[in-house]
Amino acid sequence: MLVLASLLGASLAGAPPAAPAPAWQRVTAGVEYRWFDIRSSRGTARAHLLSVDLSNARVSMGLLYPGVVAARSPLSTLADNAGAVGGVNGDFFHLSESQHPGVEATGAPVGPAVADGRALKAAVPNGQRFGPALPPGTNTRQVLGVGEDGVARIGELTLDGTVSSPQGELPLGGLNQYALPVGSVGVFTKDWGAASRKRATCGTDTQRDAPCSTETYEVTVRGGKVVAVADTPGRGAIEPGTEVLVGREAGARELREMAVGDQVKVTYGLVADGQGAAAGAYRFAVGGYPVLRGGEPLSGMDKVTPAVRTAAGIRDGGQRLLLLALDGSPGFRSGLTVVEVADAMRDLGASDAVNLDGGGSSTLVAREGGAAKVSVLNHPSGGVQRAVPNGIGVFVRGEDNNKP
Repeated sequence: MLVLASLLGASLAGAPPAAPAPAWQRVTAGVEYRWFDIRSSRGTARAHLLSVDLSNARVSMGLLYPGVVAARSPLSTLADNAGAVGGVNGDFFHLSESQHPGVEATGAPVGPAVADGRALKAAVPNGQRFGPALPPGTNTRQVLGVGEDGVARIGELTLDGTVSSPQGELPLGGLNQYALPVGSVGVFTKDWGAASRKRATCGTDTQRDAPCSTETYEVTVRGGKVVAVADTPGRGAIEPGTEVLVGREAGARELREMAVGDQVKVTYGLVADGQGAAAGAYRFAVGGYPVLRGGEPLSGMDKVTPAVRTAAGIRDGGQRLLLLALDGSPGFRSGLTVVEVADAMRDLGASDAVNLDGGGSSTLVAREGGAAKVSVLNHPSGGVQRAVPNGIGVFVRGEDNNKP
């Protein structure tokens, strides 16, 4: 039995909250904050919620990230650097790397990412993800985002790209991601950052801890020409106008056919929902684990394992976005199961929702009382913010110096 404190003053589940919750607090135009308690059979979880009115012409959403894919920062730092008035942490990410000695964790997120209408990265194979087991019928390509029309939606972004050379055309299997499909070729750009590219050739499509490939190759393309080749993937920042192609197995064999001086053209984009729409249809998008669709929790989700969690829900036909993070303080660490998160988002009026990275990553920030910087409004597990690769940012025109 899950009891959710109503945001309107009466219990949505027919019972009072576990503790008196304060009224809505105005963050700024179109953005409000409130905390409330959710009671389950294990105890009480405290939820912190931002309600964002996307019908307000001043309000917009954006991806918070450190400027490159393979890097992490505390959410408050990401929000303040971008001029956001609030936000929550985002996608699950490559946090640890104990299975492959000598290979470092990249910190890169699992799913696709779009910032300001530009594709930053594509999704890793399902078997290479971090986070709870995916519900049947879902995959790592699922995203929550807001379109150029200002409407929030949950969809799927698939990489569509090719490498053209004198030897012919190769399909791209990856874009700035920490794991490539077996036998594929991936492209890394300046958006990747300086982290090693070796991890992209480790594991398999179904087994994250499988050994690294013994058959790899790397080709550096600058200004449309091959300028360098190597047997193993390298590391270091990639200059603008430069693309680094990494191949494993069959992909490596294809790249070995290229020679320094060859003309090479790399094209890529993220296709939305298999309908041929470009990633530009999403102004921003972040990878997410779907838990609610059409007002109903997805089947096959975990009903047993509670945890501190973060979630985002869509209501009012995409005109309102609900950003929720649970408290990680000692009195509330019992958390919620994935199914309970879906139920809570439905009780809040969401029609669709995603579960985001939780545990020590769960963080919700907002500006309080006209402050110039955000404050952390929940209590992250362990008492400090975990550095994360991305988050969902709330922006209000006229309230910051970094957004038009």
